[in-house]
Formats: sequence, structure tokens, C-alpha cells
Amino acid sequence: MEKFVIQDRNKRRCTSETPAGSLRKKIKQERDEKMKEEDSEDDEDAAFAEFSNPVPWQKIEAEGLDCDYALLFSKEEADRLFTQLEEEVVYATGEESKVQVYGKVYNIPRKQATYGDAGLTYTYSGVRRLACPWTPTLEYIRDTVTKTTGQTFNFVLINRYKDGQDHMGEHRDDEKELDPRCPIASVSLGATRDFVFKHRDSRGKQSRRQIEPVKLELAHGSLLLMNPPTNTFWYHSLPMRKKILLPRINLTFRRILLDSKRESKTKPDVN
Repeated sequence: MEKFVIQDRNKRRCTSETPAGSLRKKIKQERDEKMKEEDSEDDEDAAFAEFSNPVPWQKIEAEGLDCDYALLFSKEEADRLFTQLEEEVVYATGEESKVQVYGKVYNIPRKQATYGDAGLTYTYSGVRRLACPWTPTLEYIRDTVTKTTGQTFNFVLINRYKDGQDHMGEHRDDEKELDPRCPIASVSLGATRDFVFKHRDSRGKQSRRQIEPVKLELAHGSLLLMNPPTNTFWYHSLPMRKKILLPRINLTFRRILLDSKRESKTKPDVN
């Protein structure tokens, strides 16, 4: 509607009292402006189309916990992605498959791999890991998550659980490398597993407060978005479930800060 109003107003400016040279110049200027407006609208339409993968979100909230959960992939597509990841992903072996907890070294009770942009590293549990180059399937999943959430990610940590015996202990994803403004996007493929959040003040025998844990079931093809400040206040775990006989692959997409941004984040504000 606004376009037509502008066009009508412009037409009224073109009177016989306007010199021919000025009229031609004015018409050209108005035509150029109109083309710029149309190009801008095309860009907006393209941006909207890129962010056009709506899913029905379920909000999960508690004190200091903010998560969004949705089924991102259909069963057929999730099956296909699981099979492709089984062919593409190379998991760590040897020393890279161990973690350090309170000064002791343990074997990881699952398989792990790290992929991402060139040169990125990630340090957790005393282990420093270099990102392998993205595979086609990982790029596809990453881009789908970006279109759905509007967030960009440059790194993914992959955990493969062969069955319910494989598990993950309580921890927080609060490493200094991570951008604190960016959520962690967790994609689950394979067997449905329990996922438990526990508030930091309610852990251990000397817990200071009574806060109920939050338990979720992460289904095949699902996406869990852990928004800030969740990882500041809540630990999460994937407990052992002996009755689970099928494998599961979990991909946690993250945004790792580049060195310059990391330094500016840690430097004190002197202004």
C-alpha cells in the first residue's frame, strides 16, 4: 500500500512547470530509489525464507533454567541422518578418549568426536580437542539448527552411546571458550534417553537448598536449546539406563569465541 502512495505523490511532482532536464534527472533518481527499495525488499524476503523452518516449541523453565524443546526432524529423516553419521564420524581413541576428573584420569563411558571451523579448539575435563573439518551431514544438521533458531554455531561435540550402559555424569557446559550469549543446541538421534538437570545449590550431601531436579526425555530427532543462564546454575547428566539396548548419537552445537573476543571478554573494564 505504501508503494502506491509514494508513486502517486511522485507523479504529482511531475508538472509542466518542471524543466525537461530537471525532469529527466528527477525521474532517473526516483527510478533508482525505487530499484533500491525493491532490492532491499528482496533481501528481506530472502532472509525470511532462510529463517523459515518453524517448529512447535515447548518451553521448559525453572529458577535460572531456560530451555526450548522441539522435534526437529521426522522419523524418516532422523533415521537417515543417524545412518549417515555412523558412516562419517570418526571418534577419538587412545589418550583422546580419556578425561580428567579431580586429578584422576578415566576412560569416557561413551565415544566422542569434535568437529567445527578450521583451527578451533575446545578444552574440557582436562582434555584439549582440535575440531575436525565439518562433514556434509554435520553441515546439514548445523544449518537446519541455525535456520530454526536464528543462532550460528562453529563447533559441535558429538557423543555416541552404544546402549544404556554408556552415560554422562553431572556437569555444566560453562567453559571459557564458549560464547556466554549463545545457547547450546543439543540434537538427539537414536534411542530416547532421560536427561536430568540438577540445580547447583541442591547437589551433594551438603546441599544448601531443596530444588527439584528437572527430567526430560530426549527423543529421536529432537532439539533441546539450553539458553543462558541455564549452564550457570544447573548441572545436567545422562544417567545409566540398563534397559536401553539401542545406540544414541547426541550433537551439541556450540559457538566458540575466537582468541580476540575471548581476550576482550576476560579483560577488566577500565573505563
